[in-house]
Amino acid sequence: MGARTVLTKNQTMIEKLQTIVGETHVKTDADSLKIWGCDWTKHYTPAASAIVFPASTEEVQAIVKLANAEKIALVPSGGRTGLSAGAVAAHGEVVVSFDRMNKVLEFLPLDQMVRVQAGVLTGQLQQFAIEQGLYYPVDFASAGSSQIGGNIATNAGGIKVIRYGMTRAWVLGLTVVTGKGDILHLNKGMAKNATGYDLRHLFIGAEGTLGFITEAEIKLERQPRDLRVLVLGMPDFNSIMHVLAAFQARLDLSAFEFFSELALQCVLASGNVARPFPDATPFYVLLEFEALSTAVEEQAMQVFEACMEAGWVQNGVISQSETQARNLWRLREDISETIAKFTPYKNDISVLITHVPAFIADIDAIVQANYPDFNIVWFGHIGDGNLHLNILKPANLSKDEFFDKCQVVNKSVFETVQKYNGSISAEHGVGMTKKPYLGYTRSKEEIAYLQAIKQVFDPNNIINPGKIFDLT
Repeated sequence: MGARTVLTKNQTMIEKLQTIVGETHVKTDADSLKIWGCDWTKHYTPAASAIVFPASTEEVQAIVKLANAEKIALVPSGGRTGLSAGAVAAHGEVVVSFDRMNKVLEFLPLDQMVRVQAGVLTGQLQQFAIEQGLYYPVDFASAGSSQIGGNIATNAGGIKVIRYGMTRAWVLGLTVVTGKGDILHLNKGMAKNATGYDLRHLFIGAEGTLGFITEAEIKLERQPRDLRVLVLGMPDFNSIMHVLAAFQARLDLSAFEFFSELALQCVLASGNVARPFPDATPFYVLLEFEALSTAVEEQAMQVFEACMEAGWVQNGVISQSETQARNLWRLREDISETIAKFTPYKNDISVLITHVPAFIADIDAIVQANYPDFNIVWFGHIGDGNLHLNILKPANLSKDEFFDKCQVVNKSVFETVQKYNGSISAEHGVGMTKKPYLGYTRSKEEIAYLQAIKQVFDPNNIINPGKIFDLT
């Protein structure tokens, strides 16, 4: 096919997309292709052919039907905060952005449920819930820019999983456009619906490979009251596990996070927050609970004192106001942003909490043996077994040189994940960055079933192809 023929075909495709969504809602300029063609990963160069901005489920359906007819690959784009290249268009795909589908459509107070379009921001939904006297508990650092559709497609976790679970726990219904172009209304928001396969759960965590999520019915919760935040300094990692067990035995925790001294140093270097107490410790824990009575707060202090006496905790501070609580949370929440300038190589891994001490010792030994001169930042949602391993790029290495060095040790890291029956991706998805390693968590038989499901919903392989796995 000659260059003139390719250009003519692309122009025809763009004109057809403009017919569906309007002339001003298709972008092909270089800046737009770069911005909407990528996520937060830096492994792949975005190379989208066009960005299209539908405003309704019906427009998404029309785009998918056009893509099937023209054999055009489509990539979904939400807030583009992903860390696995699941929303990267690196092979000339058309990006379908949900930026215009950002409306709260309906609120049902008796059901404590809200129906939203996929492009609603996480923070927007959280604020809406507050205005109704309710609460949406899925929360993470990118809440101000991530979109609900993307959260659902990756089954996002975050900082409150220990109490509230993953995104999956809050999705009562979905409207989706399959890879065939069919519109499905899945579960329709019902709490009880015993009518066979619940297809809603296939789309949650599917990373947009089965079709596009366009609307969701989301369950809301009562607002937490009188939250207290404790930050504790730890002498070693094993002490963290003892403290987790001690507090969980006496309190209902809404968060239990950990981070290393190096992670804290990166946050402090920003100049926006202060060290929680004067003396540094190797590790820190941030935990949160509701102090619904003075008895609960006294109980928390009793556990804290017992942990101090046991030598598991060296220092600590508890919030006395909402402002102080927010500032303490920043010690944990600002880590990803403040290490971004070091182009970190990220691993998002998980095992059963029981295995965490042995697992982290094994991983730490592997990393130190292979990268003795690299700085390693540990942090994560230790209360649910999710660890974030971040290797910081030295200034004297290019990005490509650095990533090549890091990938050499991936086999050892993921073999250790497999040894403990863990996951190569706890909450960031597989996308393209973890695709080569899927077999360390999923068996060949499982992957074959996943591929078969993909072919049922998307027989022409046009919806986010090449993510999670390749079709053979």
